[in-house]
Amino acid sequence: MSSVDFTWLIGGPQGSGVESGANIFSRVCAEMGYQVFGKREFYSNIKGEHSYFAVRISDEKIHSNINDVTLMASFDAETIFRHYDEVVSGGGIIYDADLDDVTTDKVHTLDAPFKERLHKKLESKNKPFSIAGVLEIAKENGVLLYPVSFKSILETLAEETENPRLKGLIRMFNVIGVSLSLGLVNMPPDSLQKTVGLVFSKKEEIAKINQQAANYSYNYATAKFENFNHTLTGIQKEPGTLLVQGFQGTALGKMACGCRMQPYYPITPASDESVFLESNEILEIIDARPGSTAVIQTEDEICAMGMTIGSALTGTRSATCTSGPGFALMAEMLGWAGINEVPVVITNYQRSGPSTGLPTRHGQDDLLFSVYAGHGDFPKIVYASGDVEESFYDTGNVFNYADVFQVPVIHLMDKFIASSVVTCKRFDTSKISINRGKLLDKVESGYQRFAFTDDGVSPRSRLGMDNGIFWDTGDESDETGHITEDPVLRAKMMDKRMSRLDLILKEIPDTEKVVSFGVEDYTIISWGSAKGPILDAIKMLKKEGISIGFIQLKLLHPFPSEYVSSLLKDAKTIIDVEANHSAQLSKLFKQNVERDVDYFILKYTGRAMTSTEVYDSLKRIVENKADKREVLMHGA
Repeated sequence: MSSVDFTWLIGGPQGSGVESGANIFSRVCAEMGYQVFGKREFYSNIKGEHSYFAVRISDEKIHSNINDVTLMASFDAETIFRHYDEVVSGGGIIYDADLDDVTTDKVHTLDAPFKERLHKKLESKNKPFSIAGVLEIAKENGVLLYPVSFKSILETLAEETENPRLKGLIRMFNVIGVSLSLGLVNMPPDSLQKTVGLVFSKKEEIAKINQQAANYSYNYATAKFENFNHTLTGIQKEPGTLLVQGFQGTALGKMACGCRMQPYYPITPASDESVFLESNEILEIIDARPGSTAVIQTEDEICAMGMTIGSALTGTRSATCTSGPGFALMAEMLGWAGINEVPVVITNYQRSGPSTGLPTRHGQDDLLFSVYAGHGDFPKIVYASGDVEESFYDTGNVFNYADVFQVPVIHLMDKFIASSVVTCKRFDTSKISINRGKLLDKVESGYQRFAFTDDGVSPRSRLGMDNGIFWDTGDESDETGHITEDPVLRAKMMDKRMSRLDLILKEIPDTEKVVSFGVEDYTIISWGSAKGPILDAIKMLKKEGISIGFIQLKLLHPFPSEYVSSLLKDAKTIIDVEANHSAQLSKLFKQNVERDVDYFILKYTGRAMTSTEVYDSLKRIVENKADKREVLMHGA
């Protein structure tokens, strides 16, 4: 283990400022040089239900959360009931002392199945069905308890600052919890004050009172709390790093690669990307000229897809952003883009399905749907990023793929990535290249939009270009775009379009198709955000002398069969790790590589994977103690 591997958890009702508190904690830790990986989980309603944020920090590179919590800060009863047993021996719980007598029947947001499980555990330990009961269990497990009245802190602060309004500002409980936590671990206070000021910088008075609360709470913890063995005093900060939230990777990538049109319809978790683009729609481009991205909220996803296609026909780099249910509505228009060879990018932030499913929860549920979306045969690319840093550079690549091959590209992201906050290397825009393919600047005469060419890709005119007139229709067409049902021409057009799948496999470099982290007797195949937990689990096992290989698939359609087969030729045991019920990657793998997967590690509870879970399952597989199908269940 590294010398610092610390997980902090804060929880509370949605709308109580939990995310703001986690933002402050993450920023302070990043400012003090630590690597950060934070992940938010929340229930599928607008306000009131449980929300929590686990922030893991380390002095080494980390890619995921773990099961264990080192320190929990809670100002509500539900967080304690749901997470008390995640805190490790030697860890701590800072909690509102006014909650001691709260019983489970007073917390109406505790769902019946969870409450039944909790009651059974409390009964088995002969404990009351209350906060005091679960905290007694935690204490018996070696957890240190730090009770403090959050209300009293506000009252004292109100008196000291002669600001009686502070007494009722319970939304400041989040800042109190963060500051108590940072005081307990001896984090230098200057960074806390600076960060609180930055977070609330748009409202000077709010920033001031939050800084006062932070200062008082920090000093309270350093004076009153003791016997905690964990300290976070800071390390040398690595230059060229930034703290970024998941959806910002693709948004910044779109800015850098020249995407200038994004219609969308709001849907969780994809909306954050479009909102971020809209908030930064005016940007500087080459030679300090101003540029902008038009971000338009449409009446539905069908319209969003139609507008994306329409703007792409003008030669504008265009994308839309959605999640599974929204992507389902785009399927017909996707086929229209396919038959008319329109380059568009659809960023799909997957979540748990089917139907509305778990709308604020994680899932890698849309792989097969993306591969087979749209009726009939037409070429498309399905591409998956594994983390925030990859998503920035991959976004540049997928726009190039769309332009060069004149196909729709579905860029698979997911809730795990969207809701993660991580430290990573500052994005290098010089590594983003722009290739518009056969997009024409001028047309002489006799233009044929769908002309037959040696590589199957036709020169592309823009709407309104002199001599570049063309027709688009959802029907089959001839080379100019006029409708035809001639059987010979139909076959030639189908062959022309579909030949691009072979061209894609030939032209995209192997390093952009698959990332190999080494092949061993036991080797994992996976895709998307499972990458992070896998890498951390492999690292844990390596310290025990156990070597596990890992092949991360990024180009999922067309499937790079020959290259994947060559990479895995010496692997004896194949393990599929992904976040869906049916092991969707394994089906593509079997179909294209003609080889069976030996073990499955799957998670479909809607909660993100942790490296602890993956590590445990991999170790059981190596020790021949695992089921063929290992199902991961950690998470509240």
